[in-house]
Amino acid sequence: MPDYSPFPTPIASHGASRRTALRALSLGLLPTSALLAQAATGPKGWPQALQVPGGVARLALGPAPERPVVHAGDIPALVLGDAHSWTAIVGIPLSAPVGEAHVAVQATPSAPARQLAYRVAAKRYSEQRLTVSPRTVDLAPEDLARHERERAHQQQIMASFSTPLPEQLLMQQPVPGRHSSSFGLRRVFNGQARNPHSGMDIAAATGTPVVAPLAGQVIDVGDYFFNGGTVWLDHGGGLLTLYCHLSRVDCQPGDRLQAGQHFCRVGATGRVTGPHLHWGVMLNRTMVDPALFLPA
Repeated sequence: MPDYSPFPTPIASHGASRRTALRALSLGLLPTSALLAQAATGPKGWPQALQVPGGVARLALGPAPERPVVHAGDIPALVLGDAHSWTAIVGIPLSAPVGEAHVAVQATPSAPARQLAYRVAAKRYSEQRLTVSPRTVDLAPEDLARHERERAHQQQIMASFSTPLPEQLLMQQPVPGRHSSSFGLRRVFNGQARNPHSGMDIAAATGTPVVAPLAGQVIDVGDYFFNGGTVWLDHGGGLLTLYCHLSRVDCQPGDRLQAGQHFCRVGATGRVTGPHLHWGVMLNRTMVDPALFLPA
């Protein structure tokens, strides 16, 4: 996938020039224009940058003696790096309009915020038409009430922003198999358009073990109307992963998992047409394309 890098490389990257820039930034002397840069490449272990709806922006913040605070809207974003060079790793909503977008950057939590601009490019996602049980499309009053309760609970889970921050972001695929439905797919259920597909579907037989793609903590386990058997993992800094339609869950909230550790099994629960794993990746409360987090 291509990188979209509309801004120049940030100034002062090595040696004396870096130290000069660090001092200038600490004194508030660096111009904002010098920091309007997207990191086209990053340290090994970072996701691929793709500045499109549902993608990931890597925004270079320049040097600073402390980790800057970044918000996408009013939602905190993940910032990684060191005093020589900080980078914001920002999830872009599928609903984001094409064109200029902004994050707010503070040198410290109490400092005034400045706006950092980046550009969102267009991406066309394909469409899929599915036939499912009518009760999962036109919900009965009791099913709708259940869904509303579950959605409110899930909103609380998705607001998690924990420390420590992840040491690296690249993930292993949680279960082997074909990618049977891609992220961003525009779905039509029984002739009715619904929200785009917010994860990656991986075809696998019921009972296939699922492993943690990255070290993290279990923060939610449930059996939900649409998602069926479900687990959320928290990897720190607003990076969460979601696993749906499970036949069995072998973990509970509070469990800490190592990368590659088995914690649940593939199933066909919830609104599905067959057994598979729905795998979602979330950054700053935004579902983004999991493929960007897999090794190229």
